[in-house]
Amino acid sequence: MAELTTNIQTSSTSQDDLVRHVQQKEAHEERAVKMVTVSQRHEFDEIIDVRSEDEFAQDHLPGAVNFPVLNNAERSKVGTIYTQVSAFEAKKIGAALISANISRHLNEHLNQRPRQWRPLIYCWRGGGRSAAFAHVLGQIGWRTGRMAGGYKAYRQLVINELSTLPSQLTWQVVCGMTGTGKSRLLHTLHQQGAQILDLEALASHRGSVLGHLPSTPQPSQKLFESMVWDALHQLSPDQPVFVESESKKVGNLRVPEFLIEAMRASTCIIVNAPIPVRVKLLQEDYAHFISEPDRLNRQLDCLRALHGHQTITKWQTLANSGQWTTLVEELLLKHYDPAYTKAIDQNFPRLPLAQAFTLNSNTETALQELATTILTHIKNDSRSNT
Repeated sequence: MAELTTNIQTSSTSQDDLVRHVQQKEAHEERAVKMVTVSQRHEFDEIIDVRSEDEFAQDHLPGAVNFPVLNNAERSKVGTIYTQVSAFEAKKIGAALISANISRHLNEHLNQRPRQWRPLIYCWRGGGRSAAFAHVLGQIGWRTGRMAGGYKAYRQLVINELSTLPSQLTWQVVCGMTGTGKSRLLHTLHQQGAQILDLEALASHRGSVLGHLPSTPQPSQKLFESMVWDALHQLSPDQPVFVESESKKVGNLRVPEFLIEAMRASTCIIVNAPIPVRVKLLQEDYAHFISEPDRLNRQLDCLRALHGHQTITKWQTLANSGQWTTLVEELLLKHYDPAYTKAIDQNFPRLPLAQAFTLNSNTETALQELATTILTHIKNDSRSNT
């Protein structure tokens, strides 16, 4: 009897040890997946968005890659079953699809990641989709982050910070008529060490009725705001930031309200250029219209209500006959310059105090010289005010 009691006690002790061992293992595995905030994203080597392709295209964290655990069609299927059948059936089918997709992503994308690799996973609200993917990665042994609140938390942060970040920076607004090389000047200033914010590049649009880029669609409004937010985070308040004098919209996209307000309250500089230089610059920048006059003529049709049928027909005839210098000059003098003058005077009250500079040629050398002159002026002006 004593021997039997001893055996039972030994068995019980072994079971207790086994339970403790399993609990310790599970605790370790749980620690392998850490809940983190958006602000901790830089602690990770890669950000993985596990939402569907359409959700990702609408907006995502800067630098994220898209490994959907449910693609567009699968997400729609599971959602339909959830509403028409039951949550249980939807979860059962969804789990099978998610498992298969995670396996595929591991084989196709992640099998070469090293042991020390640290991924950050997020989905729409930080729920089941990111939990499933993060759990598998944690089980493998990667120190995995899971973003609390998912994309919704990130989006709220973007909205909040777009209302505060612009006022923390010192803006130098580059003003000038269409064709004075403002966008080129921004990038030349950047080459010389200045900070810039190129809204037209972020918006994939040149900011006018003819500004659509044929090979590059504009991003969604939310994605544009994400890119602006990310760009603002790269800028230092210790140095001025050069930005072009945009209107409230760049193509179909709205510039964030607090950014526009900060720009319009800021110091301006003016860039002038002779008409022949402006014509050459525009012909270079809009070469796609020269190669496809029909594309330009369709855009010019949008101006009929403003300029009348006779003028638009004349401009379209000039395009069809290849008289580009004459056409561009007329567009500048009769359309762009009057519209720009009216808008800039209304929206930038500090413009009368602006220092004016002149771009005398469409060459790279002229742009470099102009950028140097502007930066020297800004530096000297800053010294005189201290």
